[in-house]
Amino acid sequence: MNPGVLDQAAGLFAVTNIDDIVILALFFARAAGHRGAARRIVLGQYLGFAGLLVLAVAAAFGATFLPESVLPYLGLLPLALGLKAAWQAWRDRGVGPSGDGEPAGPPPGTLQVAAVTFANGGDNIGVYVPVFAVAGAGGMTVYAAVFLVLVAVWCAAGRYVATRPPVARVLSRWGHLVLPVVLIGLGLAILLTGR
Repeated sequence: MNPGVLDQAAGLFAVTNIDDIVILALFFARAAGHRGAARRIVLGQYLGFAGLLVLAVAAAFGATFLPESVLPYLGLLPLALGLKAAWQAWRDRGVGPSGDGEPAGPPPGTLQVAAVTFANGGDNIGVYVPVFAVAGAGGMTVYAAVFLVLVAVWCAAGRYVATRPPVARVLSRWGHLVLPVVLIGLGLAILLTGR
């Protein structure tokens, strides 16, 4: 195995998924104090990313399941989830978190995390397809394996960020407001820029 391919795969993953660490940290902060929620976040991240990989591999072999004109509409997923989270934050405004580490609303579910991961990675497909097409079947296998290992690293990094005491205090106090803003902003960015 060519070590250069491993480096390229790791670099490509990092560049195309750096924003996921922030979103994962927000999800993990929301999951604090909820039994099994961290496991659902990791599962959702893997489901969403696996969906991206399947589409990218299929497109590299010539199958296009999603026309490019449809990709901007993936922004509707995080937009809808962000509006739902904003509604919950507004509805619970009198009983919001006090900064004492109490959970702020329901934790994110597996499908919610998968939908955000998939929608946020819509632009990744456009980057992965030409790389996969040139890499061939063996190269694609290496890229996919490296990507799937790095999803775990990203989840660990997101959880690490969310559990640092200063960050945890801020996210505990303000995360219920930041998450909807990030999801709505992400959805609008995808819709408006057509990425």
